[in-house]
Amino acid sequence: MQSLEQKIKALPPEEQKEVQDFVEFLMKKRRTKTRKGKMTFNWEGALSHLKKKYSSVELQHKISRDWGKI
Repeated sequence: MQSLEQKIKALPPEEQKEVQDFVEFLMKKRRTKTRKGKMTFNWEGALSHLKKKYSSVELQHKISRDWGKI
């Protein structure tokens, strides 16, 4: 059974570039997922469908508690 590196080396150069691009995409996605820091409110309005179930303050508290679990 070939290793992943051997399989990639067997691909044509343009497909090797696609693999490289995909790996970089995955790494960026992972960095974004694990990023911690100051909370932003760019999600504002995204939870409007929950307004009958929770108050905005309750949602803010839940988000604050869950912020580090992402």
